[in-house]
Amino acid sequence: ELCFFSSVPPQPVPPLAQTLQGYLRALEPLLPLEELSHTRRIVHDFGRPGGLGTQLQEGLEKRARLNKNWVCSRLNMICVYRTASCLFPCRFASRLIAAVLDFKAKINTGQLPVEFMRRKPLCKELYPLLFSSCRIPGPKHDYIAHYGRSRRSPTHITVVRNYQFFQLEVYNSDGSRMTESQIHGQLLRIRSQSWKTDKEPMGILTSEHRHTWGEAYNRLLRDKLNQESVRMIETGLFSLCLDSPVMRISDEKYASRKAAQVLHGGGTFSNSGNRWFDKTLQFVVGEDGSWGLLYEQATAEGPPVATLLDHVIEYCEKPDTKRAPLLPLPMPKKLYFHIDREIKRDIEHAKQNLDILINDLDVNVFNFKKFGKNLPKQHQMSPNSFIQVALQLAYYRVHSEVCSACDIATQRMFRGGRTEYIRSPTKQGLQYILAFDNPSVSREAKQELFREAVDAYSALTEAALNGHGIDRHLLGLKLQAIEEGMSIPKIFMDTAYGLATHFKLRTGQMPANNTDSVMCFGPLVPDGYAVCYNPQADHIHFSITAFNCCEDTNAERLARTLRDTMCHLQEMLQPTV
Repeated sequence: ELCFFSSVPPQPVPPLAQTLQGYLRALEPLLPLEELSHTRRIVHDFGRPGGLGTQLQEGLEKRARLNKNWVCSRLNMICVYRTASCLFPCRFASRLIAAVLDFKAKINTGQLPVEFMRRKPLCKELYPLLFSSCRIPGPKHDYIAHYGRSRRSPTHITVVRNYQFFQLEVYNSDGSRMTESQIHGQLLRIRSQSWKTDKEPMGILTSEHRHTWGEAYNRLLRDKLNQESVRMIETGLFSLCLDSPVMRISDEKYASRKAAQVLHGGGTFSNSGNRWFDKTLQFVVGEDGSWGLLYEQATAEGPPVATLLDHVIEYCEKPDTKRAPLLPLPMPKKLYFHIDREIKRDIEHAKQNLDILINDLDVNVFNFKKFGKNLPKQHQMSPNSFIQVALQLAYYRVHSEVCSACDIATQRMFRGGRTEYIRSPTKQGLQYILAFDNPSVSREAKQELFREAVDAYSALTEAALNGHGIDRHLLGLKLQAIEEGMSIPKIFMDTAYGLATHFKLRTGQMPANNTDSVMCFGPLVPDGYAVCYNPQADHIHFSITAFNCCEDTNAERLARTLRDTMCHLQEMLQPTV
């Protein structure tokens, strides 16, 4: 194994009593007292010695002994964009492909440096799975296919332009990687073969509801030609989407437009037909010089993807010194589809549904320039915890209530570990929020309450990073009950559990090393927001998304309030008098 396993321990199953206490603490700021005492009784009954919880806990502990990771043995989309230097798109795209292949070579040869978090090594098992992998729709549930593990690993990528898919071999017959200029020549060939837009945007089918897409997928694969083309897309190392230019609008809204472009392609009249949304990695290069990465979260997640992006950016800044061998290369192979009346109807439905979805998603990207992570650090506070309390406060100032929120903590300190939620608000967070606008509370008292709120969040983060979060454990217990053929325990049927898991604020920090990238994803619930941020030393990039169909949420209003809230916090900590 190339992965650094020797000192990466298995993921622990947290003690049951600890998780149940943490669950009740998380509910305190969200529930009225009577409801809280009703839920307490249900939780105590579930957790009593010899009770149902204890029985399920034993089942989970047994699973942990038999599997490398008890969470992941069971178990949408994120976009990252960055404006590229103004290289001609095909020239830049060829360098990007070379950079990604270089990263893959480092994984294959074990040259990827071991990453550490808080002096603990992180599991690298996820890296090889990024390539030649794809989500496949199944009749009951999807599964992830990893084609890179086969003896004859795939050696091609898929390039999509004007809704047309091409198979591009990126290794020479002797196994060596193609040089940048070889790839550039091949991309120019693809460009000359794809001036006209294909009538039927096949990729749009992958944006459908999973069950609908599953049925269309089976219809599509009845034909041998379609089977071969779909298999080429699924097995490819990754996809490259060469997008047509986006209409230029005001600079202020351009960042939001670009983020949305990478995320969904801008609609059926724009570039959405250039995507295969099930593919783990899709690099998007626009004719205006912007580029980004769309990744499927079932296999990939933020930190490994950020490491890949850092490598790409670093690689792209170096000059290309490799000479191209004078070998004639075969033409890139266009992938054809046989489209009958049924498939045509499926595509039409998918187009309508995707446009509805895209028109419903409001994306707001902005750069907060007043301060960055240095300010919280000067006051001995965690920048992430500082921003999380600010987000809860901004939400409260817009909606006059706090809400269930989740942030993501990595679990890669454990073998095969993925992610855990960090929940907010905390009791301390609520106390500060209620004091924020209260004129009878002194500035010093507010400062103290704010510090307590930030510290409380940092303590939750620490617990989650040590494998002692509550969400994956509660989910594990629920799935254990289902697996053992029991009816779903009362604790999970209680309205409090529904409220606790209805995350109106989905948040995440983009772990980018000194790069001005923005990450962007959609809300988890119809009446919620998704907020992603990339804190740099003296500024912070934010992206906020919400659904237009919900009258209560508005991405621009939350963005405005968040800016104002951050300025208030700066003033509270560093008064200008």
